[in-house]
Amino acid sequence: MDYGVFDLYLGIMEQTNKVILITGASSGIGFDTAQVLARQGHKVYAAARRTELMEPLKQDGIVTMRMDVTDSQSMAEGVKAVLDAEGRIDVLVNNAGYGYFGAVENVTMEEARRQVEVNVFGLAELCKLVLPTMRAQHSGRIINTSSIAGKMVMPFGAWYHVSKYSVEALSDALRMEMKPFGVDVVMIEPGGIKTDWGIIAARHLAESSKGTAYEKEALMEADLLHNAYSGKYLSKPRVVTNAISRAVNSRRPRCRYRIGLFSGSAVFFHAILPDRWWDGLMHRFMRIKL
Repeated sequence: MDYGVFDLYLGIMEQTNKVILITGASSGIGFDTAQVLARQGHKVYAAARRTELMEPLKQDGIVTMRMDVTDSQSMAEGVKAVLDAEGRIDVLVNNAGYGYFGAVENVTMEEARRQVEVNVFGLAELCKLVLPTMRAQHSGRIINTSSIAGKMVMPFGAWYHVSKYSVEALSDALRMEMKPFGVDVVMIEPGGIKTDWGIIAARHLAESSKGTAYEKEALMEADLLHNAYSGKYLSKPRVVTNAISRAVNSRRPRCRYRIGLFSGSAVFFHAILPDRWWDGLMHRFMRIKL
C-alpha cells in the first residue's frame, strides 16, 4: 500500500532527530530519501561511490561520503567517520543495490558474484559494523531495501532474485536476533517503481542474451521491462521514500513495508498458484505489449 499525507504526518509527529546513514544516495530513491529525512530534521550521512552526484544534498546540511559496498575498508571508514562525528548511529538505511538480468546459462559467475556481493554481502557487512554501537545504545533501526523480487520469481532474473531472497532471509533472522537488544530490523519491499532500474536491467538482459538460445524470449521480456519503466503505469519513487520515512520515524515500525504497483498482487498469486500455473503466467506476461 502507499502511505498518504496523514500517515506521514503521524510519523513525523512521533520522530526524534536521529543520526542516519544511507547508502546508494547518489541518485533515485536514495538521493530523494536522504533529502526528505534531512528536511525532517534528522542528521543524514549520505554514502555512495560517486560523491560528485551528491553535491546538491549539501544544501540540506547532509554530509556526503564516498563508500563502496564491495570494499570492506571503505565501509569501515565510513561508519567510523559517522561515529567519530556524532557518537552514535540511530538508523542504517541499506539502499545500495542493482539488478543484472540474464539466463542462468548466460550470466557469468563473475557477474553473479558481483550482484550478490553488492546486494547481500555489502548490506550484511554494514549491518555488522553498526550493530555493536546499536546494541550498546540499546536502540537503533536497520532498514534494508528488499523487493517483491525476494518473494516471487521471473525468468531471466535468477541472480537478482537470489540476492533479494537472501536479503529477506538475512533480515528476518537479524530481526529476531536483535529484538532483545532493542534494535528494529525493517524491510522495504517495492513492487513496480518508475526508476531507471528496469531500463538498465532490460539493457543487461538484451546484451547478455544476444546470439544465444534464449534471445527470442529474453528480448520479449527486455522489451516489456523497458516499456514498463519508460511509461506511465508504475508507481512514483516517492512512495518508497515515504515508506522509508515512515519506518524511520515510527515508534514501532512494521517488519515490512510493501509498496508500489503489483507489490501485493504478485506476491499473493505467487503464494497461492501451483508452480506450473505461475510459470505459465510469467510466460504470458512476457508477451504483453505496453
